[in-house]
Amino acid sequence: MASAALPVWSPIVVLVVAALAVGARLPPRCRAEFTVVVPDTSAAALVDAPQTGFSDRARTDPAEQRAVQEVMAATGNGWAWGIPDVCRGRWHGIECVPDRHDVYHVVSLAFGALSDDTAFPACDAAAATLSPAVLALPHLRSLFFYRCFTGNPQPIAGLLGRLGPAFRSLVLRQNGHVGPIPAEIGNLKALRVLDLHGNQLTSAIPATLQSLIHLQMLDLSYNRLAGPVPQFKFQRLSILDLSHNALQGPVPASLGQCRSLLKIDLSQNGLAGTIPDTLGDLSELMLLDLSHNGLSGPIPAALSRLSSLRSLILSDNQMQFTTVPGGFFSGLKALTTLVLSGMGLAGTIPESIGELSELRVLRLDNNQFTGVIPATFRRLERASELRVDGNRLVGPIPFGKEMMWRLGKKLRVGGNEGLCYDTKQEGLEGVVSLAGVADCDSVRSRATQHLVWINGTAGGRPGAVDGVAASAASGSRDPVAARVGSWLVLVSLHLAWSASFLL
Repeated sequence: MASAALPVWSPIVVLVVAALAVGARLPPRCRAEFTVVVPDTSAAALVDAPQTGFSDRARTDPAEQRAVQEVMAATGNGWAWGIPDVCRGRWHGIECVPDRHDVYHVVSLAFGALSDDTAFPACDAAAATLSPAVLALPHLRSLFFYRCFTGNPQPIAGLLGRLGPAFRSLVLRQNGHVGPIPAEIGNLKALRVLDLHGNQLTSAIPATLQSLIHLQMLDLSYNRLAGPVPQFKFQRLSILDLSHNALQGPVPASLGQCRSLLKIDLSQNGLAGTIPDTLGDLSELMLLDLSHNGLSGPIPAALSRLSSLRSLILSDNQMQFTTVPGGFFSGLKALTTLVLSGMGLAGTIPESIGELSELRVLRLDNNQFTGVIPATFRRLERASELRVDGNRLVGPIPFGKEMMWRLGKKLRVGGNEGLCYDTKQEGLEGVVSLAGVADCDSVRSRATQHLVWINGTAGGRPGAVDGVAASAASGSRDPVAARVGSWLVLVSLHLAWSASFLL
């Protein structure tokens, strides 16, 4: 199909937008890089501009015509032998550009039903293969296969490393490919997009990929890759997704040199060590997902410099007793998603979270946070999900009834024995999020009763309570001392709870 350069990249546009998953408009520079084929000096004879019609004399290069038909036949599309001219016939999945001599050259091939709106040629998944004839397409810029070889699992062909100097984009998504990523891929010096998502690739990421200095998108997610994350230093890289593999070792500090990064997703691996401070140098970063690894604390203060960050997801990294500085989130005004679940974080919840006016999703559940829910959380008017359950929080829940009704089941505060709600607020009956949460009057009453009982047990003698507590703390076997020592915890809870009303 003879057309503008723009449609050549249409499958990639869909993939890049989906990969970002941050709900934000891309900067103009990024949009240009991902939607326009950059003219190649080696293909200067091509007319890289919109084609509004066909010349009566224009024909597809005969050698490329045969090559396309062979490639299509190998995918189970033998009917292609009957196409008189693959470029003039406006066939889906075939993009062509003319040269100045009215000869059309194939610049893009796409196979597989990406969506209902993209009718690329389907593949015979049980028998499809990649034909070596693809090497007879010297002007090829983009190759796209989606779910084409799932019934006939095969390695990624090393011959792809011999594609021509104009080649820009290799997308082999969910094809069932097995074995390692061929080192020959590193020979594609002009490559901008490498997407091998959702296969069954194994072994380490080949070191030869380091030579792809023009790379803008690298997606190797949902495979079985092992070994370390390479020391990438790609200056033009915008998308890096290595999630859902078996990668080990540290998060490379060199990623801080990839200054064009918009997305880093290294989640669901076996990474260890600390988060490098250098990630704080990525001023354009919009998504950082390091969740479900074995990373340790502290959370670097340098991350607070990421003023463009929309999503910060660090959940399920065991950072026991790590505290988050109170002003950590002051510089992250663009955050819409903050997920710090199941990290063992301790100390008080930073009040600066309440200043994140764009925040939609907040998950702080299953940590060791103490103290009260900051009153600033009342300002999170755009929140659609808020979780603080499974901590050690105390005091009254600061949210108004409108916010609690709006959040519904998406507000979770359970598993905090010291939290309560104010019965003076009307309209709280039936609020799902308060199920199992006591009202503040009853909590106050119980705490007061314990205070009275402890005072009576001590006989009103000055210093008696302190003495019994010290005895309990030192491991005394005196049953009275042990009981009073445990009840002193309730006294501390009561004091913290009472103080929360003064905030």
